[in-house]
Amino acid sequence: MGSPQHQKGVLLLQNIFSFVVIFAAIFALCRIYYKQNKGVHHGHTGCAPYFFEVIIMCSIAGILDFQQDLAQQNSVLSAMQNSLAHRGPDQNGMYVEKHVALLHNRLCVIDIEKGRQPMQARYGQQDFILVYNGEIYNTAELRQQLLCLGHTFAGHSDTELVLKAYIEWGSSCVEKLNGIFAFAVYEKQRQRLFIARDRMGVKPFFYTINQGAFLFASEIKGLLAHPRVPAQVDAQGIYELMLIGPGRTPGYALFKNISELPPACCGYFDCTGLHIRRYWSLQAQAHTDSLPETLEKLRYLLTDAICRQLVSDVPVGAFLSGGLDSSLICSVASRYLHAQGKQLKTFSVDYKDNQKYFKSSKFQPNSDSDYIFKLRDSLQCEHHLITLDTDELVEALFAAVDARDLPGMADVDSSLLLFCKQVKEHVTVALSGECADEIFGGYPWYRDAHLRMQEGFPWSQSITYRAGFLAEDYAAAVDARSYVLARYQATVDDTARLSTDSPTDARMREMMRLNMDWFMQTLLDRKDRMSMYSALEVRVPYCDYRIAQYLYSIPWEMKDYKNYEKGLLREAMKDYLPPDVLWRKKSPYPKTHNPAYLRAVSQRLREILADPAAPLLQVAKRQALLRLLEEEKAQPWYGQLMTTPQTIAYMLQINYWLEKYHVELI
Repeated sequence: MGSPQHQKGVLLLQNIFSFVVIFAAIFALCRIYYKQNKGVHHGHTGCAPYFFEVIIMCSIAGILDFQQDLAQQNSVLSAMQNSLAHRGPDQNGMYVEKHVALLHNRLCVIDIEKGRQPMQARYGQQDFILVYNGEIYNTAELRQQLLCLGHTFAGHSDTELVLKAYIEWGSSCVEKLNGIFAFAVYEKQRQRLFIARDRMGVKPFFYTINQGAFLFASEIKGLLAHPRVPAQVDAQGIYELMLIGPGRTPGYALFKNISELPPACCGYFDCTGLHIRRYWSLQAQAHTDSLPETLEKLRYLLTDAICRQLVSDVPVGAFLSGGLDSSLICSVASRYLHAQGKQLKTFSVDYKDNQKYFKSSKFQPNSDSDYIFKLRDSLQCEHHLITLDTDELVEALFAAVDARDLPGMADVDSSLLLFCKQVKEHVTVALSGECADEIFGGYPWYRDAHLRMQEGFPWSQSITYRAGFLAEDYAAAVDARSYVLARYQATVDDTARLSTDSPTDARMREMMRLNMDWFMQTLLDRKDRMSMYSALEVRVPYCDYRIAQYLYSIPWEMKDYKNYEKGLLREAMKDYLPPDVLWRKKSPYPKTHNPAYLRAVSQRLREILADPAAPLLQVAKRQALLRLLEEEKAQPWYGQLMTTPQTIAYMLQINYWLEKYHVELI
């Protein structure tokens, strides 16, 4: 029988073996279940389970410099890293050798040890080092492919997945990734750096080439933290600020010699310089699906995108404005979580005394609150209403500039910044309804036949009005209309069309490209910077590139189902919402209607104008600013989101930005 110790040892081994067998069986059943149910269930939730998805909320930065010894520049590297710490306050890491430095800040959520960055791997005789910011939504599928190709994984982070994908497929790995990302991979033996950004431009990537060195960072402030990168703005930067802003020409970052890697682009930097290519763009294809087939596919794509982005080991919530886009996300998310015995947390924003001062308009015929509470009760959510006061909204205008590194969308930015700060007290991840209007054609300029045929950006038709603010020297040196229209036309000319397109469909493809490349990028900038300022990860399911590509090929007649804004979306998802919410007229992002806000920003601008040395007066004309304060007509600056109160606030932000960032005008 053996000694008691021997019997205990045998029993222990038997128990361990049994545990391993049971665990393996459970794991195998889970994999079988996943494969059999991949895609969309037609049951209660409309969603399939997705495994191995990991959240990596963070910042990345780095330098590749063939001339200097970076190992001797620890204080500079620390300054760059610390400037971005708000994006990932829990963990940081550096990889530094003589000519390369890769920096990372991380908000730890899962696989804390094996997800550390910079992440290194050796394959054959080659060493690869990665810094990565993002989320990959098809991790399980790609992981299985890589396992079949002989790769092994030490953990289950999508950081490791991206690194192994690059090792296996090189630069073409980006074409396989469904997600939001910005990353860099250094190949040590080849002494080259690969850089990439997601198709839709959700995650940011800024860079500069300075004295032959390549520097990159998640935000502009990370570059400005380097002593060799001056905060200089030339005349073109001022034209962007005053004639295009708060939008930006794709790839342009206002500061001289600082660029942004455009969406859907990747490339290499080595001793021969920087070489960038576009790896994806919207392609015009004949739409052969019937209406029922189109509705079914749209329903699949949208529910699939939402469910993939719900997977998390940390609390997940959703923004709920009471409008169609956020309501649909909340409905799908609520069903998904209820099936797991969980309750969705939803969040909406309001402003002090808004009900008192709200006035119905063509663009906002009714307020949001009734619809929000109706959805709350219908979906049985744990709802949080966050109310912002006028004083804090004004004060946060300046923190919003700090977050964006540029003047932005005035209180449209500052309200989101304050909102996200309070949301972060409840959840770490939230889903938002941004970008549905761009791809489904929901804005007024899509549906108004006169507006959509006008030359120029439809959300910014006031070129002459904007140019009237330019200080004399800048105004004399530019043809404002030509400056703006040249950028508009470049996008129109680059739009993919079919020879069989009707004039309406051809124009609608142009409109979708204009909105995705310009207006949507401004909103994505806003979403990323305002949320990450408080280390809140906000996901945007409508930005799934599969949805955008499918919508691009659908003719306008079908997309404009029942001659109603986003009619096709409403019909496809009609089982998810009460009819009065489903067919509610589009309502814009909620903003304050309190006249106290206009009084407050006006008083601050008057104080600036009382100082002859105010930085704002270097770029803007005093007389035009005085007229702005006296205007009674709500002149749009950037669509209906920015009229007179927001234009005044934008000028406050410009003044603050010039002063705070010590901008040198050259």
